[in-house]
Amino acid sequence: MSEHNLTWRVGAVTITRITEFEGPGGLSRYLPDATRERVREIDWLQPHFATDEGRLIGAIHALVIETPDARIVVDTCVGNDKQREVPAWNQLQTSFLDDMAEAGYGADSIDIVMCTHLHVDHVGWNTKLVDEVWIPTFANARYLFGRTEYDFWAARGDDPRFGPVFSDSVKPVFDAGLVDLVETDHQVAPGVRLTSTPGHTPGHVSVLIESKGEQAFITGDMLHHPCQMAHPEWGAVVDEDKPQAVQTRHDVFSRFAGTPTLVIGTHFAAPTAGRIVRDGDAYRLDVKARNPKPNCGGDDA
Repeated sequence: MSEHNLTWRVGAVTITRITEFEGPGGLSRYLPDATRERVREIDWLQPHFATDEGRLIGAIHALVIETPDARIVVDTCVGNDKQREVPAWNQLQTSFLDDMAEAGYGADSIDIVMCTHLHVDHVGWNTKLVDEVWIPTFANARYLFGRTEYDFWAARGDDPRFGPVFSDSVKPVFDAGLVDLVETDHQVAPGVRLTSTPGHTPGHVSVLIESKGEQAFITGDMLHHPCQMAHPEWGAVVDEDKPQAVQTRHDVFSRFAGTPTLVIGTHFAAPTAGRIVRDGDAYRLDVKARNPKPNCGGDDA
């Protein structure tokens, strides 16, 4: 069992974090406004999301949603054996699939893979390398890609900033006939639906889970770090439409502020989830609102 895996229960739905890696460093290159000096001014970020020195702490993880009807993986991290331009992501050899199986979710048990968008750190485990060929990792699953998102990257192709991402992690599952192109409000399964959160990419979506009067929201990359709650205007250098990304953050924060909705950050370090509360003219993440437990199996909550 990975000590970094966490589980939350939302009504009859279980959400489990499967971590590829976590720690300080790396995020600052994508959030240039989040200098160490400015991060230190946001005191509620410590100790979970920033070091005493003001270094951002982040994570790359997948989230497995288990409903009474389906097992759904949201975003599939960087993946092993991938040629990547970012040195820390190049030719990884992690225990991700073993950790996932140990948590109770073998690859063959997954029904649906949903990518919030098609960036390098959200599609990597879509495929695995077998005999020098990229094959679908989740052979029994349908892969859901947003139609707008897929069309954008199919026209653009591989991203020179990161490597042959489309070629090795998107196209092979499409060619295998496992992809369904969906709209940005698609219902993934009963109680699980997509919601449009554009800006980071044109077809970016987040995931809303509703069960027995409880609600959770998986962010995707409409924000990368909780510091953007204090400063929604702090954008990522990889946001395709920066003004739209800022507007999306304002819309989402105002929508959920002061509500019981559990917000689960796709790149948030542990404890990864909390509730958004207003903090003067901005917002903060209240992580004391929900205290998840280390995951020891698919049914733990």
